[in-house]
Formats: sequence, structure tokens, C-alpha cells
Amino acid sequence: MSAISLSACSPSEVTFHTPEAYPERLSEWGLINLDRGQLRVSDQTVVYQMNTALFSDYALKLRTLYLPEGTKGIYDTSETFALPVGSIISKTFLYPKNDQGELLTVSEWDENPGAINLAQYELIETRLLVRQSHGWDALPYIWRDGDAYLSLTGAIRSHTLAGGQALNYLVPSKNQCASCHATNHTTKDIQPIGIKARHLDRVSTVYGVNQLTYLQERGWLEVLSHWHRPNAPWASANATLEHRARSYLDINCGHCHNAVGAADTSGLLLDYADHPMEALGQCKPPIAAGRGSGGH
Repeated sequence: MSAISLSACSPSEVTFHTPEAYPERLSEWGLINLDRGQLRVSDQTVVYQMNTALFSDYALKLRTLYLPEGTKGIYDTSETFALPVGSIISKTFLYPKNDQGELLTVSEWDENPGAINLAQYELIETRLLVRQSHGWDALPYIWRDGDAYLSLTGAIRSHTLAGGQALNYLVPSKNQCASCHATNHTTKDIQPIGIKARHLDRVSTVYGVNQLTYLQERGWLEVLSHWHRPNAPWASANATLEHRARSYLDINCGHCHNAVGAADTSGLLLDYADHPMEALGQCKPPIAAGRGSGGH
């Protein structure tokens, strides 16, 4: 039976690559690969989870973080943690499938994402964010024939959903990755979206402890201050509807709809900050709509 392995029997050490030598195969990074029917995750990485995750056509995601030995990230109460050169973030997209090989649409893991039966899943792509001295590089890798292969131009992958509906899955190009990850529309610098305190402040089902605590104890996170507002799991019955909605909009829309994002001219600000209600959409007038608004 195939499963993700988090044990110390990693098939290879993590290898950092510079832009002039990005490898064709994902396995050459040593982060995650297939070995005799098993999907193995290096024990030099940390598997992390989100309170509420970005919705991506119902794909499930396995996320890992790697920091070079002897380095650590710097905690921030609201912004992305500053991570050192040499850091690598991976996000592997996969779907559960039925006995006929049709993909199933579920939006949450129903088991520990560190111990899945790979025979019941279809691997689609793995995206890397690589911290170089000049900033972050985005690299899409597409799974086929036992490995994932670099595809800077992206791709369309055609699949069939249970019930016969077609799914044309878009693997973004290197440049398309920037459309979300360039959260500051002025600088256009690529930044990780999920490596923030409010997204990571939860108990890991892989390690059994709070993820921020785990990163501290591992020596990967220097905490300079301690206040933040954790986002809510979108399906949590223990959180208010408002908190769940703000959390969902934050991770799905806030990377563009923020005060310096690509959608700042809309006047609709959906990152989880203390915005006036009008900026959140309540009784909000259109911006520069002119006659197209029909006088409203």
C-alpha cells in the first residue's frame, strides 16, 4: 500500500539549486519524490497545514517548508515571515480518485496528509517557491512517469470527474504564478502567501502540536512579538460566520484585494485587516463605474 513517508529514510538529501541550474526533475531537489510506489517527503522539511486554504478546483494540497541548516525565519504578526536565502516552499496538488480513475471533488483532507494512500490519489503538479538572493522564484513541476518535470510555460491537464464531467486543470506558468504571489502591485516582488502567523496558528495533524510552536522548537522561527489573530477553519462550527467568511476571503482574495495589491483600485479590501465596512463591501459604491453602473 502506497503512503507518504515522513520517516528518516528519505531517498535523498535536499539540494538547493541556483537559477542558472534549475533541474528538470523535481526529484533532484530531494524534497519530495516517488520511490517504489511511495511518495516520500524529506525529513529535512516540515509538512504544514493552513487554517483555511486557498480553493484550487477542489484539489488537495501537500505543503512542505525547507530552511537551510542553521537558519531561521523571522516571525511577523500580520505579514509573511522573512525566510532566509536557500528556503524552499513546495505545494503538491492531488485529487482523490475512485476505482474507475475518476477524480473526486473534496475540499478537505479526511485523513492525516502525512499518511495518505497514494493508490487512491492522482498527482497533478508541484509548485516550488525558491528563495534566492534576488528574491523568490516560482517553479511549476508537472507529474508524469514517476517524477515531476519543470514546465515554465505551464500546461492544461485534462481529467474526468466522477459522474463524467470534464476537468481542464490549469498548471500556471512561471509568470502566471506572479499574478497571485506579487502581493504588492508596486514592487511586484513575489512573496509566499500562506507563511503567515494567522494561517499557520493551528494544531498539526502530522506532528500533533501547534505549528508555530513546532517551528520554534525546531529552531526555524524567531518570535519577536506574540500577538496575532488566527484565521478560522472555514467549516468550523466553533467560529462565527463573520470570522469564517473573513478568513476565507483573506486567503482566497486578499493577496490581490489589499491596500497595495493588484486590485487596490477596486476599493474592495479583503485581507484580514481592520478595514472600514465600506471597504469590505457593505453599501460600497462602485469605483469609476460611470454610466456603466446605470446610475447606481
